[in-house]
Amino acid sequence: MRRRFLLPFSLLLALTALLAPAATALADRSQPTYVEAPNELLDRDPSGALDEIAALGADGIRILMIWRRVAPRPESRRAPSFNATDPGAYPDGAWARYDAAIDGARARGLKVHVTITGHAPLWATRAGDGLTRPDATAFSRFATAAGRRYRRSVTMWSVWNEPNLGKWLMPIAKDASAAVYRDIFVKTSSALRTAGVRAPILLGELAPLGNRRVQGTIAPLRFLRAVLCLDARYRPIRVRGRRCQRLAPAGISIHPYSTRPGPFLRPADRDSVTIATLGRLTSALDKAAKAGMLPRRLPIHLTEYGVQSFPDRTVGVPFGVQSDYRSMAERIAFRNPRVKSFSQYLLYDDYPSGMPWVFESGLRPWNGEPKPSWHGFRLPLVVTPARNGRRAQLWGLVRAARRAGTVTVSYRDRGRPWRTLGRVRHAADGYWSRTVATRPTRLWRVSWEAHDGSTWSGSITRAWPRQWNRGMGDAYPSR
Repeated sequence: MRRRFLLPFSLLLALTALLAPAATALADRSQPTYVEAPNELLDRDPSGALDEIAALGADGIRILMIWRRVAPRPESRRAPSFNATDPGAYPDGAWARYDAAIDGARARGLKVHVTITGHAPLWATRAGDGLTRPDATAFSRFATAAGRRYRRSVTMWSVWNEPNLGKWLMPIAKDASAAVYRDIFVKTSSALRTAGVRAPILLGELAPLGNRRVQGTIAPLRFLRAVLCLDARYRPIRVRGRRCQRLAPAGISIHPYSTRPGPFLRPADRDSVTIATLGRLTSALDKAAKAGMLPRRLPIHLTEYGVQSFPDRTVGVPFGVQSDYRSMAERIAFRNPRVKSFSQYLLYDDYPSGMPWVFESGLRPWNGEPKPSWHGFRLPLVVTPARNGRRAQLWGLVRAARRAGTVTVSYRDRGRPWRTLGRVRHAADGYWSRTVATRPTRLWRVSWEAHDGSTWSGSITRAWPRQWNRGMGDAYPSR
């Protein structure tokens, strides 16, 4: 558990001119971090990626278990005859990629979050496209098979990936996919429980922003209200003359991505939710609970998040900015007491195919050396300036920490060499915080000596009183 603690400053006594008289208390809760690496974990031998994820100090992995990849005769429009609730009735090797990733993760002490999702086999959709109105009963049978196979190995389950996004579930016209998803969730969560699953089952996996381009997206809060049969003022409505039943998920999951403004983005559409506007989701959940459609104080899980970097020049940012934005987002999540888990998407960038769905949010380029965010993921550091620019709060995490220790804090002013500020204690969970004197252009970095004697260095970090833009350049020297 993340424990509340005060950091002593006796180790920095000689530097009292730079230090605040007291440290800041941190949140009293747990926030495990998951990493998603679909190409490395599911399309090849996952061993190397799992070793790297474990070495980075992450708590677990998230994988999408895609129905179409497991089902027999997925390209046929005629449903095959087989016992879909029996994992042994599926084609030889159908589960192999998931076995390797899940078993490998558990062997390394990593938690496993599985999102069971479409696309569906063609025979399970009315339009024969694997996307439109998938058969909820057929999907629940697949979920039963998955639950029976992995009930002892999976730490957390969720139902369908980004159901408010048209490329994952159709149709979106008149929010019709919300009713489809409701049926899927009710039947699938029941099927998982029948299969012996006792782990939490999450509702949502919602995409963050509403738009009507291409296949389009329904804004997440609008979609949530439609799933729960609530109007725009969160009052229950009847569907076909009947009141909808209350849903009881263990939590809500969302992917609170933003564009180039990163943690500064606050969409004008108040039904959209980014990392900067998590309070909108919290408020919506509380209103839905008051209406009797959800449990009270439902936990929030940020199950997919990343910051797009160069070479994406449309919404991407430079490598150093990506690292800072990612750490800032994690701090925002940590400070929200309703958020119970955080994630990183991806480990490696997608191959640069030129397609619009390519993600360059990884900690590594698809074929290169680690980005600053790789180092910043191991040792996150956020510098939050005061309004006068003369003081700042440092917030950090030693992700791999298993017992209390210290980090070494260094800083650099323009035109000057790096200087050591001193050592700051972190607790067994790795978190630490300190208020320091600073200057607007000052750069910061932390290092940590691991239990095996090796020394880790975080990424170069700066304060961000406003968002990055093209005119600011990268703003970082080389490591």
